[in-house]
Amino acid sequence: MQKQKLKQDNNIEFKIFHKSKNRVRFLQPELSLNSDIKAYEDAILKLDNVTNARVNKTIKSVTVNFENIDLDKLLGEISKLEIPVLENESDDISKAEIIKSLISLGLMPIIRNKDINTLISLFASYPLLKDGLSELLKSGLTSKVLEAMAVGISLSRKDLLAANSTNLMLNIGEYIEESTTHKSDDLIKALAKPAIKEAWVEVNKNGKKTLVKTKTEDIKVGDIVVVGSGESIAIDGYVLEGNASVNEASMTGEAEAIAKKHGDRVMSGTVVEDGKIKIWTELAGKDTSTERIRHYIQNSLNEKSNVAQKATKLADKLVPITLSLAGLSYFINRNMTSVASVLQADYSCALKLATPVAFKSSISKAGNNGMLIKGAKSLEELASADTFVFDKTGTITRGILEVIDIISFDKDWKKDDILNLAASAEEHYFHPIAEAVVSAAEKKGFKHMHHGEVEFIVAHGLKTHFHGKEVVIGNRHFLEDDENISFKAHDTKIRNELKDGNALLYIGYDKKLLGIIVMKDEIRSNAKKTIKKLKELGVKEVIMLTGDIETKAKEVANLLGIDKIYANMLPTSKAEVIDTLVKEGKKVVFCGDGINDAPSLTKANIGISMKRGADIARAVADISLLKDDIYAVAQLKELANETLKLVDRNFNATVLINSVILLGATLGKLSPISTAVLHNGTTIGLLLNSMKGVKIQ
Repeated sequence: MQKQKLKQDNNIEFKIFHKSKNRVRFLQPELSLNSDIKAYEDAILKLDNVTNARVNKTIKSVTVNFENIDLDKLLGEISKLEIPVLENESDDISKAEIIKSLISLGLMPIIRNKDINTLISLFASYPLLKDGLSELLKSGLTSKVLEAMAVGISLSRKDLLAANSTNLMLNIGEYIEESTTHKSDDLIKALAKPAIKEAWVEVNKNGKKTLVKTKTEDIKVGDIVVVGSGESIAIDGYVLEGNASVNEASMTGEAEAIAKKHGDRVMSGTVVEDGKIKIWTELAGKDTSTERIRHYIQNSLNEKSNVAQKATKLADKLVPITLSLAGLSYFINRNMTSVASVLQADYSCALKLATPVAFKSSISKAGNNGMLIKGAKSLEELASADTFVFDKTGTITRGILEVIDIISFDKDWKKDDILNLAASAEEHYFHPIAEAVVSAAEKKGFKHMHHGEVEFIVAHGLKTHFHGKEVVIGNRHFLEDDENISFKAHDTKIRNELKDGNALLYIGYDKKLLGIIVMKDEIRSNAKKTIKKLKELGVKEVIMLTGDIETKAKEVANLLGIDKIYANMLPTSKAEVIDTLVKEGKKVVFCGDGINDAPSLTKANIGISMKRGADIARAVADISLLKDDIYAVAQLKELANETLKLVDRNFNATVLINSVILLGATLGKLSPISTAVLHNGTTIGLLLNSMKGVKIQ
């Protein structure tokens, strides 16, 4: 045996049992029986140049097969890896304690010697007594301390039946509580999609296009990824070429495969059922939908709601009351049996556990229906929200524009020429306007017009050159204010188009307004239903923000039942409106999708990003929709309302039932065993009720 010394910060010194050119077996001293060897093996396999890994935690041995890497470097990388611990460790411990308490209880009729039975009972109860003492020294009076005191009193009185029965019930209760908590965590973790390690990327080699299998972490924005039948999509992006049926059930909950063609957006973690597509990579690695879900999951597991925090504080405050009632019980009944009974019953477990389990259950159900909620606080805030603010384009409307007309302001330029020029510049971008322009050009037999390099200006438009002259495409503010192109001669025509509620794309050429492309966006079919449902759920005010002129905005508002509008809005003005509403004391939810919506999503109490939203909008939102359905906003509000109602019902039931149990125990009407059965049964029932959660309508 030789030692491979490593100069690492953690100072681990691996003992190598055997090594060859491409294989090494060594001692990992940090392995234990609680180590999650499968997760540890997966972590080693993710290291570059590792081809296989096997871990034996019993003998603390690790065997690694590798290629093209220095052994010292490899062992150094392995030494930096954290060894995961099995999540069911505490479950296993609880099971062992149940078995010990069962054996202790079962031996009582067999072993007649009371001293031996006392020793066995002490052995079985030792973990509970030890934990109780530790908790007392560390945290003061807690429910765990009261439970230990109850068993301790029964042991001191040689009431071994009560001590062992109580210990058994407490262990069973703890096991079920832990299992329920783990299960609620697992429900959320189940949303995480397995990581896709490799994908086929199209590259140019010696003037020829060829496919190269590439690690997903090495894929960059702009890479062309090719996905065929039966393969999972590893990145977020847009279809450049081909047709396919893509199953998005894992992301949106929709079982039916969706047809994807040029310009359509696809998400990581979804599966191509039939066909073959080339995808332009918009988001890769840690920025994909799959990784975003993992981030949301982590937040969901770690974040406690205000309600849960209050419940925990209240439970801790009630412990001294339970202790006082134990003293009162002794005064009334003059025996320690009733004291032990009182100490069995407290509010702590049900109050502390049922609330987070209810929130996690709801978050899980939402995730399975294509609605990602960052954490319990987001759900809690949504339940109290009284004002909903919707951006119009891409939120109330479908965000899928259609070209309905092209207007030329230059007799030398035909309508189709203007459309082809715009499509030639826009074809490498995948925002709704670009998609609409390119789609319209393709329907008319798109003729590419050779142009210079395109400069994309966020939230404004783009610039390029054609025949040596500058081409500017974008909104009016960009062309008129930034590029000093005059609109005076065409103001009347433009105003008439705007009156009809159309979206206009302006094309400038050689410092003149060349023409406009007129587009229309349809209102979502269920937008009216969504707003009606929100008001039924207690929302006091629904507001719409739009760049439309006021008359057109009012038409849409009247049609949908919207209470208030802000028209002629500049992108920068939206956040100011949200800020004002919040300062007025309103609980504001903002729903948006664009780059310019990010500040509004941040300023609102709750930000909801739509499926087709910009990446930055999805990143800052508290809730992110993976399905293109505005009615999901109403579903979320209903889910939040019902979750808080469930939490309230559980709270009231906990206080009422445990108060009755405490009263009975204080008056000497309940034995320690009866109290333990009733108390733990109540806690388990409430946890199961929380686990069931609420329905999504």
